[in-house]
Amino acid sequence: MVSGKSRRPIKARGSRKVRARGVWSIGDRVGLTIAWATGIFLCLVAFSVTIYLALKGVQYLNLDILISRPEAGTEQSETGGILDPMIGTLLLTILGTAIAAPIGVGIAIWLTEYGRPSLLARFVEAGIEMLVGAPSIALAIFGLLIFQNSFMAPFSFTAEGGAVFGRSFFAAGAIMSLIALPFVVGGTREALNSIPKHVREASYALGKDQASTIRRVLLPSARSGIATGTTLGMAQIIGETAVVVVLLGASLQLAPEGAIPVLDVLKGTGSTLTSYVYQNSPAGEGKAPEKAYAAAFVLLLIVIALNLFVNQISKRGRHTWG
Repeated sequence: MVSGKSRRPIKARGSRKVRARGVWSIGDRVGLTIAWATGIFLCLVAFSVTIYLALKGVQYLNLDILISRPEAGTEQSETGGILDPMIGTLLLTILGTAIAAPIGVGIAIWLTEYGRPSLLARFVEAGIEMLVGAPSIALAIFGLLIFQNSFMAPFSFTAEGGAVFGRSFFAAGAIMSLIALPFVVGGTREALNSIPKHVREASYALGKDQASTIRRVLLPSARSGIATGTTLGMAQIIGETAVVVVLLGASLQLAPEGAIPVLDVLKGTGSTLTSYVYQNSPAGEGKAPEKAYAAAFVLLLIVIALNLFVNQISKRGRHTWG
């Protein structure tokens, strides 16, 4: 039999819960309504863009567009396909990610696990935050100023007279890595900070130093965060246009420079799917809007695939620390 003394606290707790749930001020109701309306509006916008591009893209996409090179022409039938822009997108993404990933992971480890000297660490954090908000066109112009110098000739497209143009996959990839860097650093730092302190202490108790703990304990545990940040950085590279136009030349076809295979392509100019869509859209000068829709649909599929990949990594990488 339950005594009255034990029943009273239970009843009191229940009554407090009912009162807490039932009290909603006008400001709370307005804020909740605005939050719901904003979320629904954003979902509708994303859904509308996806459906529109899907309908337009499927209508004009075919195998011939995917396997043929773009050509200059005044009619749709004369403008070729999107093979070179797809290759350019792949090359630029690989190059930018290959630069950003190791540097970003190293910076994140240093900021999270060392952070010394503290003044330099604060400057680095401020620099990473500035990269997030920096206009891509400003970064592109900065890259052009750097790669136009004569000492950058091995990494840039050059004329017969020796003039350095400052445009190449190397130049565009280097600046693209700056755009992807904050995402790699952010994802890695978040993953490292989520690892409890006692995991590090247990490693130290087993005789491991800090470097071994980072290499054998922390980095394997932070793989999902590193992969997520890297994938988000790749998505930023794939969707960038200003850097491509300024530093890659946005030419229709790949233009190799030199006689060394692969290296000559990276030193030359080219285009990506984003620059192809812009050039052939109704606002551009390519006069192939149907193929622009097809390229935009392919680009949309790539971005959706990357987002799904990020979601899968996030689900599989969740740790339950005891």
